[in-house]
Amino acid sequence: MRHKFKLMLAGVVLALGGLGVYVAASDHDDGESDYKARALNLTDLYVFREKDQNPSAKDGDLVFVMNTNPRSLARQQYYFSTNARYEFRFSRVQDKDAMATGEPDGFFRFEFGPPDKNGQQPITITASRAGITRTLKTTADGKPILTSPLSSRPVLNNVRLDNGGITVFAGLREDPFFFDVEQFFRVRAGLAGLGPSVGFRSPGVDFTAGYNVNSIAVRAPLEWIQSGSIATTFDVWEIISIPDPEKKGEWKQIERLARPAVNEGLVITNDYLNTLNAVGPDFEAKVLKGDKDAAAAAAPIVAEISTVLKLLGNDQNRINALLGAFLPDVMRIDVTGPSGYANALNKLGSPIRGRMLKDDVIDITLQVLSNGAVKGDNVSYEGPNAGGTRHKPLLSDFPYLADPN
Repeated sequence: MRHKFKLMLAGVVLALGGLGVYVAASDHDDGESDYKARALNLTDLYVFREKDQNPSAKDGDLVFVMNTNPRSLARQQYYFSTNARYEFRFSRVQDKDAMATGEPDGFFRFEFGPPDKNGQQPITITASRAGITRTLKTTADGKPILTSPLSSRPVLNNVRLDNGGITVFAGLREDPFFFDVEQFFRVRAGLAGLGPSVGFRSPGVDFTAGYNVNSIAVRAPLEWIQSGSIATTFDVWEIISIPDPEKKGEWKQIERLARPAVNEGLVITNDYLNTLNAVGPDFEAKVLKGDKDAAAAAAPIVAEISTVLKLLGNDQNRINALLGAFLPDVMRIDVTGPSGYANALNKLGSPIRGRMLKDDVIDITLQVLSNGAVKGDNVSYEGPNAGGTRHKPLLSDFPYLADPN
């Protein structure tokens, strides 16, 4: 949800240092910088038990989906950056009600080479858990690990790891995110007393209709992620890094994303978004735990988030509760119950069942952040949304994402 679609609040400038207000509606393009081309922009993260998406699937596998390159036009080939690392990071959680530490126990990393004459990019995969790291360039049957070109069936790469294996897809897919972003800004301005009070139109306009994204999907055995533990809850987030232009041989993180519409929905100032994109959720954990240095560095960002939440109708007690529920920004998944963004909350009020491809995360988030004042945007995956638009049917098997437009 990071279609860096700069949703302008009709030229309104809030009293936040005189800075113009915009929000990325999910994560489509938040935090502009000189380093980030569109191929380096995250849009959404999805994590779910495969059995919940496909009852015929083998029990015990998790699916991770990372979407990048927002607003990719139909029938146009787009590529992953050859100068970046794309990563899913995860940590094992002993108590689903505990605050996230933001410290990873493992990761899946993807690096891409230049495309060949067929439009396929070779992929180098690095998988790490419990201190054991393996880097692979070939599938279980010795073939190159490759992306899927635009005009082909999904290429599924089966990669052997220690005590198991994963299946990997990378290529263009239809963007599954949906949201009436224009009307959101009108509604938000009304709630903040900065414009007329309006509701969402019905049906709403889906601003992602017709667009594609570059997707990375991984199917991994739960047993591999547990790594000998009995953990049933996991925190997941995704990052993109590039070679550090100032430190030879080191990598610079420039993107981070977990839950939809958290950092990019509550943080307005571009420099603040870049700051959060450059650090891990462990930084936010330090702030919440009262670390003096982290708290001092984050004070302007926390103040901005609090101001936005106040404008959306929350008092200070509720603001504090929301900060504790949605930060640190990780996607928590408790695999003991069915996956779904609204399926369960822990004692902190945080969603703990991951996110499915059709989950209406915007309706859920709007209701929470506005303290129930906004019920939804009247846009759905199936539609019909305004103009009769709707998303294509999901595939019945991995990688599940709909074919590209």
